[in-house]
Amino acid sequence: MRATSVIGVTMALTLAAMGCSDAAERPEASPKTPPAGSPAGTDAFYKQRLAWSDCGGGFQCAKAEVPLDYTKPAGGKMRIALIRQPAKNKAQRIGSLFTNPGGPGGSGVDFIRQAAAGFGKDLQERFDIVGFDPRGVGASDPVKCMDGPRLDKYFSTDSSPDDRQEVDTLAAESRNFVQACRNNSSASLPYVGTVNAARDMDILRAAVGDAKMTYYGASYGTYLGAFYAQQFPKNVRALVLDGAVDPKVSSTQTLVEQAKGFETAFRAFAADCVKRADCPLGKTEDEAVDYVSDFLAKLDRAPLPQRRDTRKVTESWAATGIATALYAKETWNLLRQAIDQAANQNDGTLLMVLADQMVERKEDGSYSNQTAANMAVNCVDKPNPADLAGYERYVGTATKASPQFGPFVVWGGLPCVYWPVQTKERPQAITAKGAAPIVVIGTTRDPATPYKWSQSLASQLDSGVLLTLEGDGHTAYLQANPCISRATDRYLVTTKPPADGTVCR
Repeated sequence: MRATSVIGVTMALTLAAMGCSDAAERPEASPKTPPAGSPAGTDAFYKQRLAWSDCGGGFQCAKAEVPLDYTKPAGGKMRIALIRQPAKNKAQRIGSLFTNPGGPGGSGVDFIRQAAAGFGKDLQERFDIVGFDPRGVGASDPVKCMDGPRLDKYFSTDSSPDDRQEVDTLAAESRNFVQACRNNSSASLPYVGTVNAARDMDILRAAVGDAKMTYYGASYGTYLGAFYAQQFPKNVRALVLDGAVDPKVSSTQTLVEQAKGFETAFRAFAADCVKRADCPLGKTEDEAVDYVSDFLAKLDRAPLPQRRDTRKVTESWAATGIATALYAKETWNLLRQAIDQAANQNDGTLLMVLADQMVERKEDGSYSNQTAANMAVNCVDKPNPADLAGYERYVGTATKASPQFGPFVVWGGLPCVYWPVQTKERPQAITAKGAAPIVVIGTTRDPATPYKWSQSLASQLDSGVLLTLEGDGHTAYLQANPCISRATDRYLVTTKPPADGTVCR
């Protein structure tokens, strides 16, 4: 499963949310000077105002400029693409609600086009719902690596190698990926990390005229939001961090823990399946798990045909498709059908449909730049093992903890070993001392961002408040659980958080 290491919420959308009608705190107009903590020389960027224009569907779009290198803000620039759904009640408008769907590499512009209607009624009435493509993503000077045919080969490579030759083949393909990124985007690779993206967010806040930041971030978007709060704690009005990433965890341990999350979610799927008369996997949870394990092993020996194109459904493609369906409980029925179709009808089409959603492959064979951007951000955000030997030991740990997904998830991060830009900054807790209350939401059986990460981030933040969804799926808010929706919407409108430790079911 050459899945990106932290995937966003867009795959798990169930678009509904409840509104509320509490009195709001209105932020004052944005000052025209950079706040404390802003890099010197960024005044002109903070003073810019955006030229919004209609871009269809009731949305408006704009571009903002930010420094390529914040240590040399007078040098090159990057352009950040934004989209907004204007507040429906101008008289009671509070400001802008910035959003990020995760990834890293998820397009915030696409997210708003898909998901704006899923935000609560009061949020749509009183906020401009704003999405943006972070630097290097989508329409914001995107990182470019491999083209469609080369990515097809990259994703088809066995990412659960069984012997030295297969390990060497995987390593070679990972190096090829990195070389393609260097060939096509070497100038921007040092500057696309989360620290700079968080600095960009503060310029965007000023550019829309808000004195303080109101924000909803999902999955990796929680990591971005936490870094924003750490750098600009006094500029926090209200932040919701849904499906948190733990900033203290190392790059490799992040992959190991994520593999455990997928294992937990897969077992929840298996337990649900065997209760159904049409379950194709067996009569008990263990039988279902063994059935899928055996099925993947068969694919390793003999990939399946599928009807979308000439690609074969390899073990790696199948694992990616299975993982995709675990993001939302609503797709478990499709997963049952996909496994049944593949195992009993010798047809991997549905599994390939699911896998293509994960990697954002289009029907014409092209891809979004999600994979390139994801690797570019993840590889520079935290230190990585220096060589293949140093990396391999984490695969064994992950395989023991997650037999179904461990090797696929961990080997998927191998390109970072060869990445041309490495950081020396060690992972550490984020406290955001001095920030207003920040709400962290965790889902107990989240496949991609394990619940304990939300618990950890909420405890790290000086003003962290933990809100829990007892349930399944990746992130919580857009699942339209009334309890989560009411608490979240009320907080974003009034800045009054729910009681710390609140649990919704």
